Amino acid sequence: MARYLIEVPHEEEKVACARVVDIFLKTGSHYLTHTDWGCMDGDHRAWLIVEVDTKEDARRILPPAFRSHARITGLNKFNMEQIDAILGHHQQQKKSAA
Repeated sequence: MARYLIEVPHEEEKVACARVVDIFLKTGSHYLTHTDWGCMDGDHRAWLIVEVDTKEDARRILPPAFRSHARITGLNKFNMEQIDAILGHHQQQKKSAA
């Protein structure tokens, strides 16, 4: 399965924050009840990291009212072999262009 970061912005007003959190918690969804929030630090967004098959599967985790505003980012990790290959390829291209 792929990993996705879901970011959901919401209005800055205190009541708006409380309503969004209330909606997420009342869904009972494991994902939504374990959401991280930035509100107390002045960043009015929610973040979740989920493991699902597709970006659309990630989007469907959210209540319908928040789906269109959500930003879904596929996550990946790199290892040293991958980075060495990328940098090596870049160096070869640089030499060829000179």
